[in-house]
Amino acid sequence: MNHHQVAQEILDAIGGKENVSAAAHCATRLRLVLHDESKVDQAKLDSMDAVKGTFSTGGQFQIILGSGTVQEVYKNVAKLTGLGEMSTKDVKDAGAKKLNPLQQFVKLLSDIFVPIIPAIVAGGLLMGINNLLTAKDLFIAGKSIVEANPEMADLAALINTFANAAFVFLPILIGFSATQRFGGNPYLGAALGMLMVHPDLLNGWGYGGALAKGEIPVWSIFGFEIEKVGYQGTVLPVLAASFILAKIETYLRRVVPSALDNLLTPLLTIFITGILTFTLVGPITRAAGNLLSDGIVWLYDTTGFIGGALFGLLYAPIVITGMHHSFIAVETQLLADMAKTGGSFIFAVASMSNVAQGAATLAVLLITRDAKLKGTASAAGISALLGITEPAMFGINLKLRYPFIGAISGAAAGSAFITFYKVKAVALGAAGLPGVISIQPGSIIPYIIGMAISFVVTFALTIVLSKRAAIKESSPAKQTPAA
Repeated sequence: MNHHQVAQEILDAIGGKENVSAAAHCATRLRLVLHDESKVDQAKLDSMDAVKGTFSTGGQFQIILGSGTVQEVYKNVAKLTGLGEMSTKDVKDAGAKKLNPLQQFVKLLSDIFVPIIPAIVAGGLLMGINNLLTAKDLFIAGKSIVEANPEMADLAALINTFANAAFVFLPILIGFSATQRFGGNPYLGAALGMLMVHPDLLNGWGYGGALAKGEIPVWSIFGFEIEKVGYQGTVLPVLAASFILAKIETYLRRVVPSALDNLLTPLLTIFITGILTFTLVGPITRAAGNLLSDGIVWLYDTTGFIGGALFGLLYAPIVITGMHHSFIAVETQLLADMAKTGGSFIFAVASMSNVAQGAATLAVLLITRDAKLKGTASAAGISALLGITEPAMFGINLKLRYPFIGAISGAAAGSAFITFYKVKAVALGAAGLPGVISIQPGSIIPYIIGMAISFVVTFALTIVLSKRAAIKESSPAKQTPAA
C-alpha cells in the first residue's frame, strides 16, 4: 500500500488540506476535525480500498483504516497538512468547540465517567461472580454453590468486599476525575471525596432508616446543626461539590499571594467546599439524585415492555448523537443504589441494541457480493456482538440504511422481552454476548433469550428489507409526462 497516496486521496475526498483543522489517530481510526464537513466526498471515500468506514461524532470526522495502516497514513496526513503531531486529546478539544451546549454537556459527563469505568467494571464483574456463587437454584437445585461447598464461603465474602469497594468509595473516584475535568487539582477532588465517605459519618445507605427513627447525628456549631451523613455510592453530590471546589481553588490561586498559595489555597478550598457540601450542596443534590433514580425506576416499572421496546428502538439513534455517554452517570447511580433499584436496565437494553447491530451487519455479509463490504462486515459484525458497535453501525448499517432499520426493530423486540422479565444488570461490562456475567443470576436465561430474539428478528428483517431495497434500486425511474 502506498500510504502517501492514500493520505493524499483522503485529503482530496474531505475537501483538501485547507479543510483540516486538527488530526490525530487511535488504534484503528484517523480522527479529523474539519472546518466544513459538507465538503466531504463520501462516495470517493467509500470507493477507497484502504477505507473500511467513516462516521462523524463529537465534532470529529473519523475514518476507519485498521491497525498498522492508520499510523502510516496519519504520518503522511500530518506532513501534507503541515499540522504536525497531535494527540487524540488535542483533537477532542478542537472538536468540542464545534459542539452545541447539549453536546458539550454530554461530552463533559463522558470525560468525567469514562476514565473511571474500568474501576466500576472491575467491581461490578466481581459482584457478578459473587452473585453466581451465592445464588440459589442457578447451578444446584435448592442450593447455591457456597451452600453446597461451605469451604468457599470466605472466598465469596472476599470477592464481595473487593466488588463493593469501587461503589462504597465512588465519590473519591468521581471527585478526582470531575475536579480534573473542571480545571482544579484532582488530588484535592479526591480528598473531598474521602471527606464525603469518612467513617465518622453516618453511612449514606443508612440515612433513610436513621431519618425515620430520628437518629441522624449532627455537628452543633454555634447553635447551627449540620447533619453528619456520608455520601457513599452517590453521583450528583460529588459532581456538584467537585465543580464548586475547582472554581474556589481557581479563584484563590488568583488572589492569594504566591508566597502563601501552597499553604492557604488547599486549606481554604477544602474547608469552604466541605462546609458548603454538608450544609447546602449535599442535601439538595442527594434529594435530586434520589428523585432521578426513583423516576427512572418508576418509568421502567410503569411502562413495562412497551417502554422497553421504545427505549430499544431509540437506543442506537441516541448512540449516533453521542448522548448515550450521559447514561453512564445514570447507570452508575442505579448500580450504586442497587438495594433499591435492583440494578441497571439500561445495560440490558444496550446489549440488545448492540447484538442487533451485529446481526444486521452479519446479514449484510451473507447478502452482499462486494468483497470489500464482506471484509468490513465480518469483522464489524463480530465486534458488535462483543459490544463495540461503531464499525458496524457507521461502516455498514447506516450507510446502507435498511440494515439499520432492521437493527433498531430487532433491538425493540429483544428489549420488550427482557423488560417484561425485569432483566437488570448488577455490573457494567461489555454490552453484548459477554454481558451475561453482568446480569442478575435469576435473569440470565431471559437475557440470553432476549439476545436471541434481537439477533433473529434483526437478521431476518434485514434480509427481507435488502430484497425490497434491491427491487427498488433495479426498478426504472418514473417519468413525468410532458406538459
